[in-house]
Amino acid sequence: MSGLVPGNRVLVPWRDISMSVDLAVENVVRERYSQGARERVADLCCPVSYDPKYLAAIPQEVLERDYGCGDPSRHLHPGETVLDLGSGTGKICFIASQVVGPTGRVIGVDMTPDMLAVARDAAPEVARRVGHANVEFRRGRIQDLALDLELFEQELAARPIASVDGWFALESLARELRQSRPLVADASVDVVVSNCVLNLVEPGLKRQLFGEIFRVLKVGGRAVISDIVADEPVPHSMQNDPELWSGCISGALTEEEFLAAFEEAGFHGVRILDLPTEPWRTVDGFEFRSMTVEAFKGKQGPCFEHKQAVLYKGPFKEVLDDDGHRMKRGQRYAVCAKTYALYQREPYRDSFVFLDPLEAVPPAEALPFDCSRTVRRHPRETKGMNYHLTTEAVPCCAPGSGCCG
Repeated sequence: MSGLVPGNRVLVPWRDISMSVDLAVENVVRERYSQGARERVADLCCPVSYDPKYLAAIPQEVLERDYGCGDPSRHLHPGETVLDLGSGTGKICFIASQVVGPTGRVIGVDMTPDMLAVARDAAPEVARRVGHANVEFRRGRIQDLALDLELFEQELAARPIASVDGWFALESLARELRQSRPLVADASVDVVVSNCVLNLVEPGLKRQLFGEIFRVLKVGGRAVISDIVADEPVPHSMQNDPELWSGCISGALTEEEFLAAFEEAGFHGVRILDLPTEPWRTVDGFEFRSMTVEAFKGKQGPCFEHKQAVLYKGPFKEVLDDDGHRMKRGQRYAVCAKTYALYQREPYRDSFVFLDPLEAVPPAEALPFDCSRTVRRHPRETKGMNYHLTTEAVPCCAPGSGCCG
């Protein structure tokens, strides 16, 4: 997908970049954000306005040394278990703690010890001010949420590498820790949030990163991610500059690539919650903006026929869902029970009319449904072929009838 743009600049998508810059990128990012934990660094991502009622409980050193480009905490709900990727000094975690309340839980993951130290020092004071302690911080790489770096470091101290065999044993240990004592377990959180961190992950690990987000979410869970995106593919000259990586520039996906990464990982209902018209920064004619995206997990699973139908209400003439079903406005379509239930949740439920069968199909009698095709549902399939009911007309606008809104 390489191509030419005005000025004969050759642009190469992130997926084609050599992994040779990966280690240099991670080292520079870690060093720069360690500096950002010790002192305020003004150009680490863009300024964001947060609800002041949540900031009052957070120590000033956290507020001064935390960096981001959006506020995914605005989209959280009470009682949820939240995972914050690249949690830094903990600002989003401490805001989320107040939003989800004492029945919720917040986990922050960061790879930088200096950032974690600030967050962990602040946690008891935040808990005292808000009246509950529901935040914890763990050390890990967001593209490898199974490996607990602090556990791994303890093992390294106990068995330093002195040979190739030792290196092999260390790799085996990492695999064992991922399986037996994962940093974040499979399907264990309701919401994954992140604030201007995904772009810092080296190109060769971007796909793994989105796969990890998908792995740790429960079925029905969602990701709410704020990150920097570019209006055009970032050229090699920027991608090979480690300093621009740590400044949230080089690793930015395009708007289209960012959305496609969620789709490729298995998410559905991917939607843009926020995308400013004005760029945060422009570099050599390339515009960079903060984009907040929401994406859901849960469309996977078997499909069974329950004689249910959905009718797309509009306003578009037709829509195409993440499973390839193309539906025209005002027409009844057959869907499987899984899709029928999916459409009754966010972000779809306000777009459809839901038509249950007159007689429910017992689960034990439901036949497999072919979800690879889109077919109309004849009303008689839902009502039954022998449906001959006749009723008296109900006055449409009679008080209390409910049929006229």
